[in-house]
Order: sequence, then C-alpha cells, then structure tokens
Amino acid sequence: MNSHENIIDQLESILASRDISRRAGILRKVTDLFVLGSGKLSEDQIELFDNVMARLLENIEQAARAQFGSRLAGLPDAPPYVIRILASDAAIAVAGPVLRHCERLDQDALVENARTQSQDHLLAISGRRVLVEAVTDVLVERGNQAVISSTARNGGAQFSNFGICTLVEKARDDGDLAMCVWSRPDIPRQNLVKLFVDASETVKNQLIEAHPRRAELIKSIVARAADAIQTKARAGSSDFAQALSHVSALHAAGRLDEAELVTFCREGSFDKVVAALSLMCDLPVGLVERAFVQNQTEQILVLARAINLPWETTTTLLTLHAGVNGSSRQQLDQCLIGFSRLQPKTAQTALQFYRMREKASQPGDPLPLPNK
Repeated sequence: MNSHENIIDQLESILASRDISRRAGILRKVTDLFVLGSGKLSEDQIELFDNVMARLLENIEQAARAQFGSRLAGLPDAPPYVIRILASDAAIAVAGPVLRHCERLDQDALVENARTQSQDHLLAISGRRVLVEAVTDVLVERGNQAVISSTARNGGAQFSNFGICTLVEKARDDGDLAMCVWSRPDIPRQNLVKLFVDASETVKNQLIEAHPRRAELIKSIVARAADAIQTKARAGSSDFAQALSHVSALHAAGRLDEAELVTFCREGSFDKVVAALSLMCDLPVGLVERAFVQNQTEQILVLARAINLPWETTTTLLTLHAGVNGSSRQQLDQCLIGFSRLQPKTAQTALQFYRMREKASQPGDPLPLPNK
C-alpha cells in the first residue's frame, strides 16, 4: 500500500465484484486493508471503509462475522457503524468480542444493548475495561447472577447510588456477590454496614429455623459477628476517623447541638451523623449505625425523642435512613404517628435499656419500647 489513494482504488475494485458467494473473502480482504492502515486513516477514509464493510457484511455466515468482529474489536479507530451492527448481532460469538473489548462503542450503544440483548451479551459487557454508571445501572438491574457478580468484580466499573443499593440488596442472600461487594474500595461504608447487617439477619433466621431451642444463643453469636464486622469497617475507614475527630471536638467545646446535627444530615454525612448521635445519646457507635442500616425506623424515633429533637429535625434523620436503605421518601409520613405517640421520657427509658444491653455484652435485636 503506497498511499491512501491506493487504498481507495483497491476498495472500489473489491466492491465492484457482485458475486455473493465471495462476500466473505472480499470482506476479509477489505479488513486486511483496514487493519494495515489502522492508525493512519483519515475520518473520511474510515467512513468509506464503514460503508463498504456494512454492505459486504449482509448475508455473511456467522463464522465469518465472528472472525470479522474479532479482528476489528481491538482497533481504536474501528468503523463505528459496523461496530454497532456487530455489537447488536444476536449471535454472542459475533457480538461478544466487540461488546467486551471495542473502545469505539459509545455509552448509548452499550446501554441499548444492555437493555435489549441476552444475558450472554450482558455478561460480555460486564467484562469491559471501563463501565460507566449508566451502563452498570442496567447490568445490575437486569442481569442474572453471573452478570451481576462479573460487574461487581470489575475494578473498572463505576456505580451510581442506585447501582450500589441494588448490589447490596441482591447480595443479601448471595454469599459470592456479598464478598465481591465487600472487596470493592468504592462502596460507601454505610452500604457495607447495611449489607452485612442484612446478611447477618438472613444467616440468623436460617440458624434459628434449624435450631429453635438454641435461638437466643444463636442470636447473640450472630449479633456479635455483625458488631465485629462493623468495628472492622470503622477501623479501616479514614473518613470515619476524620468525622469522629471533628464531631468529638465540637462535643468537647460544647457546640454539638441540633443545628450541627441537621447540617450533617443535609450534607449526607453518614459518619458525622452516627458519631454525633452516639455522643448526644451516650450510646455506642455500633448501636447507632445499626439503627440507620436496618429497615425499621423505631430506633431512629427513640434516639430523636430521647434527646428532644423536634419532628422537623427527626425528618432529616429519617431521610438519611431512607437513603441508606434505598426506600421511598413517602414512607417517612408513616413515622409521624409513632413519633407523636412516643413520649421523651419513654424514649429515655428505652435508651437506658440499650445501654444496659451493650454493657452486658449481649447484643441482639432492638429491644421493644417499654410500656408507659
């Protein structure tokens, strides 16, 4: 190949052949030309190849399409239109290499494929070097177990809050997926805590069903295991250490009050809110964390009432709780009745029970509110 003009001459000569039986061979020759010129072709020349290849690709058998796609998948300047055709091919042997490796596929094409193609196609997409949030949102929502686990193991995958909450939800009963999520450094600590609190609840229920006579002992063992995991998560979190230092300084200076708590909530700072409530309620951090990551809101209401927080401030706490659990904001309205009925003195008595339980080293399910 002496020049780009020579490429065009050869393309026109090849396309002049009308023998359908020779399409695969002709396409192979065109691909040879493109691979040879890759990295040196202008956009106009790439567009010409794109048009020619798209025409030659029609009615080609699967084996030839698969070979064609594999050769183009690794090229940074692969013809974009043909690449989209290959990526949407129903045969995974054709689409797989392109979906997994080709950098010329844009976000829209990947999202469309993830929404409409087979689980094998989704599995191929999950193995890409980089996955943006819009793509992982579809993979974790629509994918099967293999797709979700592959996506969670992908170090180049980015997850939105929706994606993270979906992963955590689906990992509750899937030990392999739970470990994939746990090993990712980009999962917020509050989501890790929720994952393992929920997973521990699942394990606890299974053990209680198998050994009903030892239910209380099993509850204690599983709850202690959850506490150990929470402690390990906090110890490895520089964010929590910074939050605790900041909140402790405010508390020591007598400036840790309702206004600061509201600010932490509006910032969405889970660590600061947990540290602040721990100090304001004189409760262990682990207990406050569990109040936020469990599905029930009762303990949040108890903490708020015990330190005389008004409903408006309690709502900010419940909003943070809803965000961690991925639940609807509309569910907050259901808490108002319980908040109105709960007297501060009753809530303070409940806090005393919580403290007694923690000091006795008998963690377990939240204690019921004492009768008035």
